[in-house]
Amino acid sequence: MKRRLGVSLYPDNSDFNQGKDYLVLAKKYGFSRIFMSMLEVSEGRESVFNKFKKIIDYAKSLDFEVILDIAPAIFEALNISYDDLSFFEEVGADGIRLDLGFDGSKEALLSFNPYGLIIELNMSNDVAYLDNILTYEANKPFIYGCHNFYPQDRSALSLDFFVACSQRFKNQGIRTAAFVTSNEATLGPWDVNDGLPTLEMHRYLPIEVQTKHLFAIGLIDDVIIGNAYASEAELQVMSEVNRYQLSFEVEFVPEVNDVEKEIVLKNQHVRRGDITARMVRSTVVRKIYQKDANPVHDNHLVFKRGDIVIGNDLFGKYKNELQIVLEEHQDNRKNKVGQIIDDEHLLLDYIKPWSKFLFQ
Repeated sequence: MKRRLGVSLYPDNSDFNQGKDYLVLAKKYGFSRIFMSMLEVSEGRESVFNKFKKIIDYAKSLDFEVILDIAPAIFEALNISYDDLSFFEEVGADGIRLDLGFDGSKEALLSFNPYGLIIELNMSNDVAYLDNILTYEANKPFIYGCHNFYPQDRSALSLDFFVACSQRFKNQGIRTAAFVTSNEATLGPWDVNDGLPTLEMHRYLPIEVQTKHLFAIGLIDDVIIGNAYASEAELQVMSEVNRYQLSFEVEFVPEVNDVEKEIVLKNQHVRRGDITARMVRSTVVRKIYQKDANPVHDNHLVFKRGDIVIGNDLFGKYKNELQIVLEEHQDNRKNKVGQIIDDEHLLLDYIKPWSKFLFQ
């Protein structure tokens, strides 16, 4: 399933022109879906319709997919029946996200709505909610899953719980989504906004690291910025994230040589399948560069987790093999050529046997 990037909009708390400009930027950087909140509506049906129709029409002109986040109170406030979703089709949405669920039978029936609207389910519960819906013969291609975000500091999901929830949806082949948070944006659905991540461990990390982590976990297809408006710089660095394999940001040591830089940056790296706990080994490069000299430097250090080392001229057949250190050790047959930035050390756990990875 192809992976996508998304942004969030809050039409009831924001200006149309700001939203319009934000979508132009997001489109420029390859974003393609929108989470749009309807949880805060406080005006009448006609006013709400016109406000949302205007921004959705503009979003559709840029080829965004638009999912509206709704709750039962919205149906009551706007006098909408679950048996008639024409309001959402007429306003131009591609689907609706059910912030609260029903009995399974209702969600299954909604997935057969005559307008082809996507029914997106709340993923942030480790219960058999999805299984229940599917037992009622839901229209599976029109079912998505999307996690919650959490405005209050220390209120978002733990990693283990997140994985358990996400696995339920991914096991069924359902398209999944989760949120990262901008460190620049200040707008969300509520008056408390300590960021809007799905995972608590992401709350104060750079947005590109959050994005890399969600994709590396392998259970999320769409990564959405929860708060608005992310800066252009944040949109750009997210757009540059490799969505299908890990790409680590490396800081080189001063003594790194040209051959070592080329080994690091100009090659597709693959971890050996017969893995060891001490390091990640990329062995093909030693064959490519077997005739290139590699004098010793930075080789009497204690190598630490996240260090990038390459076999030097003392290492015989292992000369120019690249390794990422997982456990501290010393070996003067290896040169330290750089280190993965600290914020990305959490990604090391996702280099599995035969995993492909890159450096930037």
